[in-house]
Amino acid sequence: MRTRDQWITRAETGADIPAIRDISLAAFETPSEADLIDALRADSSWIDGLSVVSTDEDGNVVGHALLTRCHIDDTPALCLGPVAVRPEHQRTGAGSAAIRAALKAANDMGEYYVTVLGHPPYYPRFGFTRASTHGIGLTIDVPDEAMMAMTLDESRPLPSGTVRYPAPFGI
Repeated sequence: MRTRDQWITRAETGADIPAIRDISLAAFETPSEADLIDALRADSSWIDGLSVVSTDEDGNVVGHALLTRCHIDDTPALCLGPVAVRPEHQRTGAGSAAIRAALKAANDMGEYYVTVLGHPPYYPRFGFTRASTHGIGLTIDVPDEAMMAMTLDESRPLPSGTVRYPAPFGI
């Protein structure tokens, strides 16, 4: 079994778009996430370099993580998601590698804050903590433990407020 140290990560290219869509279609029960990625690509929330793929040694795209612009009240932040891995490569570190590379790219671009609405047991390994403990919430009801946030710079504590997602999320 492959470990996260063996995955190659890089920003997506135009040639990766069909593979990213295929990954999302294979990883999720409905096409909603694949359609969301396509809509985000056309939205002003898209930031070049923050759609990251993980590839095998042959260059095949097997995982994807996306960060797009959101806001915590008026403070610019990023939202993580969708994240997907081809089913046959899940639990191999391909998704973690893409997430870590995306977070590093965001940090290198001078971004500070990241939110995620996702699986509570999974995302804390990257530094995410329960958003409500920082006074961060949403306009919709979600399980409290599923809304998480992190700062990429410990000298900049998370702001409090309501997360405003890009329009394609429909939140």
